[in-house]
Amino acid sequence: MPSHEDMVRAVERYVEAFDKGDARMASDLYADDATVEDPIGTPIHQGRDAIHAFYSMSMQAGAKLRLDGPVRTGGDYAAFAFTVLVDFGGPKEIEVIDTFKFDGEGKVTEMRAFWGPANMRAVDA
Repeated sequence: MPSHEDMVRAVERYVEAFDKGDARMASDLYADDATVEDPIGTPIHQGRDAIHAFYSMSMQAGAKLRLDGPVRTGGDYAAFAFTVLVDFGGPKEIEVIDTFKFDGEGKVTEMRAFWGPANMRAVDA
């Protein structure tokens, strides 16, 4: 099981990948057979190729992530609250909580994003 520090570093790399618009950097955090459900209740992206395609599309809108507090870890999970800053139909903020489940090699095997329309708001440019 990865350490607290290893899981925090993975989350920091995830945020950095969005800062750089680097879908490969994000998808490299995942195990080959990992799943991404973003947001909860939408179709699951399974496997690193599908996850890479998902992040490539997500990053086209120029999404940037800002952590809203420390990463919380327990067992093989990390949970973190953050705000997505994105511009589609005008600048928006989306308040999100993600969970990452890790395997023994420190790769993410499952990502779930908790957010919905009530967590999205328009902001001034």
